[in-house]
Amino acid sequence: MDIAFIAGFGPIGTADSASHDFWAGALGIPFHENAPGYFHTEDVEGAKAFAIWPLSQAAEATFGTPVWPADRLRPQAWVEFDVATPAAVADAVEELRAAGHEILVGAHEEPWGQTTSRLMSPEGLLVGVSYTPWMHEQG
Repeated sequence: MDIAFIAGFGPIGTADSASHDFWAGALGIPFHENAPGYFHTEDVEGAKAFAIWPLSQAAEATFGTPVWPADRLRPQAWVEFDVATPAAVADAVEELRAAGHEILVGAHEEPWGQTTSRLMSPEGLLVGVSYTPWMHEQG
C-alpha cells in the first residue's frame, strides 16, 4: 500500500455540543457545519481536513446504522489515509485483510464522490483508507 497523504483526522464527538464547544470555542478552530453535527474545516494549516465526526454518523457510514455496535470498541477519533486511486483503496483493503486485519467496511464510493474503506486500529482509532479526488493535484 502506498499512502499519498493523511486526508484528515479529528475527534469522534457526542450528540451534545461539548466537542464543538471545546474545539471551536477553546481552540478557536473555524468550522463549517457540513451536515447536522458534522463540523469540518480545511483551514487549519498542516491538515487537509479536520472534523468533529458525530459517533452516529461514523456508525452510519461504517455499519449502516446510527448506533455504534455495543460489542465494538467505541472510537475516540478517526484518521483517514489517502491513496492514489479508487482502485488502490480496494487493493489496500485486500492487503489489510490478507494480513489478518478485520475490515469494517470495504472499498465503496460515497455519495459525495470519495472512495472509502474502514477498520479499527489496536488503539481504537477508526481508520479510513480512502481516495478523495478533490485533495489530489490535478495534472
